Amino acid sequence: VQLQASGGGLVQAGGSLRLSCAASGRTFNSYYMYWFRQGPGKEREFVATITWGGSSTYYADSVKGRFTISRDNTKNTVTLQMNSLKPEDTAVYYCAADRQYKYYGRDAKVTTNDMQYWGKGTQVTVSS
Repeated sequence: VQLQASGGGLVQAGGSLRLSCAASGRTFNSYYMYWFRQGPGKEREFVATITWGGSSTYYADSVKGRFTISRDNTKNTVTLQMNSLKPEDTAVYYCAADRQYKYYGRDAKVTTNDMQYWGKGTQVTVSS
């Protein structure tokens, strides 16, 4: 599976952005899909995940109620709708895929070995 994230950019605080991740391969619907982010000088952190069929989602507390993850298995895409953006949301955002569900609690460490596949990141900058 190859992943390509897009949709990042510069936005003012309170604004919205929609990130997309396009996946190659015919087994997209066999993977849990994830979004992570890494802010300047920070560790990579979990943002959101969605199950194979899209029926269940899970979010980091820091984005709950503001971000929405969704997927379209007919188009092999996963989307992260980000509303009410804050300067602290500034980061490089990565989509990732894994056949297994992995739980990330508060302050959970993220390593590149956690996921089977990673996309290249897309930069999101939120100005105050």
